[in-house]
Amino acid sequence: MIPRAVHEEGRGAGPPSTPEGLNLVSRATDYRRIADSLRSWITTGGYPPGSMLPSESRLCREFGVARTTIRRALTLLEGDGLILAIPAKGRVVQGGPTTPLYRYQAIADDLRGQILRDELPAGAALPSEATLRRRYAVSRNTIRQALGILERDGLVAVRQGCRRIVTL
Repeated sequence: MIPRAVHEEGRGAGPPSTPEGLNLVSRATDYRRIADSLRSWITTGGYPPGSMLPSESRLCREFGVARTTIRRALTLLEGDGLILAIPAKGRVVQGGPTTPLYRYQAIADDLRGQILRDELPAGAALPSEATLRRRYAVSRNTIRQALGILERDGLVAVRQGCRRIVTL
């Protein structure tokens, strides 16, 4: 309950406070303070471009605030274009060289590089899905997603009765 004196203009000795002594004005602007703190860490390289921010729950513990406060702060940073929210992944710092957001994208980039460097020349068969799964230590679905990117980019084609063939 807020003391009546603080509601009456000119009578309060400071910002409204709860019986526990917490400053309500401060609590209402916590998200701005947190956003400023995270913005400072991002701009000074504490969180370099391409890196993931800590989880919401970890930020809650570090700043001692509720999740909604953290979300409001992160929304400010997203609006500024400093971070990007990735569903089921977290928030990544924008800027600098782009980094793959998912493992299948990194695998596709690696295979694309091998094709462009002619380590996998045109007409050569790609390694089997099983070989790629072992090499990258990922699931079959992850490999298929990576290969799908290469197929859409026109670097790889599926031949009936054969493996995937480099078409570049």
